[in-house]
Amino acid sequence: MEKTNFKPIIIVIVIGVILAGIILSWEKTVSNEGEHGEVFADIDEEHDEEEGPRGGKFFETNAFGVEVTIYEKGVPPQFRVYLYENDKPIPPTVAKVAITLSRLGAPAQLIAFKAEGDYLLGDHEVVEPHSFDVAIAAEWEGRTYHWGYSQIEARIEMSDETLKSTGIEIKTAGPAKISPTLKLPGVVNFNHHNVVRVVPRASGIVVDVERHLGQQVKKGEVLAVVESQLLADLRSQYLAAQKRLVLTQVTYEREKKLWEEKITAKQDFLLAQQLNSEAEITLDLLAAKLRAFGEQPEKIHQQKNLTRFEVRAPISGLVITKAIARGEVIKEDQEIFTIADVSTMYANLTVYPKDLATIKNGQAAVITATASTVEGEGVVSYIGALIDEQTRTATARVTLENDNGQWRAGMFINAALVTEEIQVPVAVSIDALQTLFDWSVVFGRYGKYFEARPLELGRSDDKMVEVLDGLSDGERYASGNSFAVKAELGKAGASHDH
Repeated sequence: MEKTNFKPIIIVIVIGVILAGIILSWEKTVSNEGEHGEVFADIDEEHDEEEGPRGGKFFETNAFGVEVTIYEKGVPPQFRVYLYENDKPIPPTVAKVAITLSRLGAPAQLIAFKAEGDYLLGDHEVVEPHSFDVAIAAEWEGRTYHWGYSQIEARIEMSDETLKSTGIEIKTAGPAKISPTLKLPGVVNFNHHNVVRVVPRASGIVVDVERHLGQQVKKGEVLAVVESQLLADLRSQYLAAQKRLVLTQVTYEREKKLWEEKITAKQDFLLAQQLNSEAEITLDLLAAKLRAFGEQPEKIHQQKNLTRFEVRAPISGLVITKAIARGEVIKEDQEIFTIADVSTMYANLTVYPKDLATIKNGQAAVITATASTVEGEGVVSYIGALIDEQTRTATARVTLENDNGQWRAGMFINAALVTEEIQVPVAVSIDALQTLFDWSVVFGRYGKYFEARPLELGRSDDKMVEVLDGLSDGERYASGNSFAVKAELGKAGASHDH
């Protein structure tokens, strides 16, 4: 891995040594012509580069000069070279120019030029960052000219000791499995299958309200007490029917015995049997009516106040609506309470038409509250068949376990649904990504240097992101605490001026 990363640097150093040897063989104060018509520029590292008429880097040997610019207004960055003779512009067709770029961690790149208007245009985009060594070769009137310069951008030097002290972790870009997620907004609602609307089933006057909005109740607990004349009438009728049945049973048993002993006529026995059967039917009918009100007929005789009626909770849960008050006259079908079992809740997700083909029943989902750290998991249990006419979205539902009551109706949420698992050729850690000069970058590690590498990103999950362009398989980069590299660049006054 180390050899692969340092190979371009070694090549650049070797080329530099060769060029330096050639350059040093010539006099430093003037430019001289070589044996084969090659002319090398005077290079003085302490001398500021000369700026050309168009704001580029200007190089001149004898009467011939070139101005190198990087143009990026409305187009991808491109080299433009202008030609001069005795400081006056000359047509771009009279000379040939080539530029070789040498970058950290990358092979040398040769850029050829063709005439375009009054300049020569490079045949390759100058990708960011514009940090490289430039070797210029030009052929004019039978002679070849050479110049060179270096341009540094988004690069910082950091030793291995500094990496350890700042907690910067180095990783290697390479193949990875990525599980992309579909992110959807939504809201938490009650499980409507577990919502019960409570009605009294008997009209009357409310004399007491035991439970109130927002309280937890258990199945069978008293919610309210009502005085009902209708229920009092049914209860009294039931008690009277019980007594009547006792009398008819006694009469029936007596007549049966007398008839068996041939003392009375059969007609008297049959009449007593009929009256007893009618009394049983009447009692059973009244008992059925009482059970329809939630009453237990066998316990009515224990009640002292026949008008008192207790409305009890049909399920355990949370009181989410209350429409009852003391002294109020209520009807038998009036909704006085609504109770919701909140042990499970629904996460209703907003699904856009383009994402409908991605969602399937049984698909795993991670639900996160937008305004808190509440998080849970579930599976898609329902996908709506209709698209709303106004919002043009469909609804998908995820069932959430809520035993600890952390999910509340009305909470806004985000859902991440795992769509598939994909093998990608090059990926980097999500925590390595930083923003620099409006680029999404990682900081590549080249020897003792870090240099920003703008990336074209593809699919991602919560750990890794696919790299489509900008970093190669095997390149090392700053991962953990990579922000420290960006901070050091800021201290060094990194800028993006060309």
